[in-house]
Amino acid sequence: MSAPTDLRRPRPDAVPNPPYRRNSPPRSPDVGEPTDTAAAPSVGATAAPNQSRTTGAPFLSSTPRDRVRRRAQGEAVPHVRPRSESRAHSPVMVLIVLVATLGVMAYAVFLLDPANRGDFLPYGLVIVAESVLVGQALLSMWTILSGGADPRDFAFHHTQDTLFDRDAVARDGLTDQPHRWPMHVRGRRVEVDVFITVYGEELSKIAATVQAALAMRGEHRTWVLDDGRSDEVQALAAELGARYVRRLSSHGAKAGNINHALTLAKGDYFAVFDADFVPKPDFLFETVPFFADDGIAFVQTPQTYGNLHNLVSRGAGYMQTVFYKFIQPGRNRFNAAFCVGTNVVFRRSAIDEVGGIHTDSKSEDVWTSLMLHERGWKSVFIPMTLAVGDAPETIEGFTKQQLRWATGGFEILLTHFPFNPKHRLSMDQRLQYLVTASFYLTGIVPGLLLLVPPLEIFFDLRPMNLSIGPGEWVLFYLGFYLMQVLLAFYALGSFRYETLLLAAVSFPIYASALWNVLCGKEQAWHVTGANRGRTPSPFNFIVPQVLVFVFLSLTSVVAVWRDLHNGQLTLATAWNITNTLVFLAFIVAAFREQARNRVADRERARGGVARPALALAPNPASPVRTTVVRPDTLEPHRAAIAGVATQDGHRA
Repeated sequence: MSAPTDLRRPRPDAVPNPPYRRNSPPRSPDVGEPTDTAAAPSVGATAAPNQSRTTGAPFLSSTPRDRVRRRAQGEAVPHVRPRSESRAHSPVMVLIVLVATLGVMAYAVFLLDPANRGDFLPYGLVIVAESVLVGQALLSMWTILSGGADPRDFAFHHTQDTLFDRDAVARDGLTDQPHRWPMHVRGRRVEVDVFITVYGEELSKIAATVQAALAMRGEHRTWVLDDGRSDEVQALAAELGARYVRRLSSHGAKAGNINHALTLAKGDYFAVFDADFVPKPDFLFETVPFFADDGIAFVQTPQTYGNLHNLVSRGAGYMQTVFYKFIQPGRNRFNAAFCVGTNVVFRRSAIDEVGGIHTDSKSEDVWTSLMLHERGWKSVFIPMTLAVGDAPETIEGFTKQQLRWATGGFEILLTHFPFNPKHRLSMDQRLQYLVTASFYLTGIVPGLLLLVPPLEIFFDLRPMNLSIGPGEWVLFYLGFYLMQVLLAFYALGSFRYETLLLAAVSFPIYASALWNVLCGKEQAWHVTGANRGRTPSPFNFIVPQVLVFVFLSLTSVVAVWRDLHNGQLTLATAWNITNTLVFLAFIVAAFREQARNRVADRERARGGVARPALALAPNPASPVRTTVVRPDTLEPHRAAIAGVATQDGHRA
């Protein structure tokens, strides 16, 4: 049942489509496509027969480049999914998902068979834990199988082909300034603001993001929203040619920062980037055309990471791969793809309708998506890498990130239950938001399962009937878990032990998030990678994991002694030793991180941190604005402007 559409504010009549002028620059390559390395397009140039009219680069015979040539010459070119995108829903992928689904169902039947029931306590722990995993697995498989449809329809391609007016660009002398090319949606010139949210991140990362944002094709205004209130960031924005906004109150954290910026910016659409996510030049070219559909509230692109060089960053980064490659595209079918806080473009009128970005949660992205979907708006996720950022590199960063995300999910589950009839969502949307809200329960599951082997070792309590042999149990168990690993292996292209390791040891984080929500405890806002003095020890954030490791180690000693005495190795002993080794590997990683931190602290204390070399923006289109605001006790996220200074020092 679809959500009612009369909740939305009436919109102006659609503007008739203009003449079909195909004059846009080449489409950005999808993940896996070759990328042209030519300089910025020269719109008014005349191309040789074997060259692009927009890049001047020679064409090769490969299919992607041939499509670029045909598009540049004004031909209608339908989007063809690249190899990496097609593989996501290939027959092999579908087969793996179907077999994995059968494995999940077989394991569920095996567990629920009364003849296999063991002692009450361990059996109850296994049933609760595995029920969460089985439920999530089945709904995830269903979402994956529902994906594969390309959200880029004829209206998108038509709008993309007419986004830039080549003749007008040449006439206005903007040929060599693609960041100033006016954009048109359905024949109407549109304005776009780009918000970069900053709160203490490293200056070099901020500089890279701002420079890339300023260079994006299509006319736009770039704003640096600095809740860290840093004079260095202010100077950086002025040097690069970006507008700078500083609030004197941090009410609402990131959401409040964006809401305040919306009182200053007046564009039709606005993009949001975290300070460590560097957008590609064609970000706006690939996202803005979706807004030809008046019902689209936002367009989300993946979080792709470029710093997967240690255990934590690889584990955290690859955790998200299956989500962005399979789950989010599948949600398009149900109009349930949600915002992830960065690499996203919003329709301004849609956000205004729901009262701005949601400020009552640190997971403002999911909550805002939910509010928009309840109002009948639509969302689109496109599986194209259009920005590259950083995954958490430290245990501290990973812990704080996961705590924030899990808290937002549990808030929805416990305070805004998706199946509440008051919420105007379709049945499909309710299911998808239920999956989202309950997902982090799967993070608590390893903590429950860790208790099962010790119950047998110390109290001789078994989850399954003694008549069930280890071979039979392993057969069903592997049918469930091995297929999940195979699915992830196919998605990632390799086996990532880091992901399994982090998933196994992170249950204290998710248990803490659930407890915070149950107790109504407010979570402070933390920023990964913020500039500061001495780096805290990673062990400050993993005390529960250290205690669990000590307990498992002692339990393993007892188990081995018992098995040697009985002359038989039990499954509980093998299981407990495996868990102990997993936690040992994590603690070794913490020691290595601590050693790296000490070296970095010594180098920082000895030589300081050099300020990045900056390339100044040539002749900014408009004065660079520095905006300082005063806090407003009644509505802090819409604080009034106290003063605006232009680049030449005059009052605005």
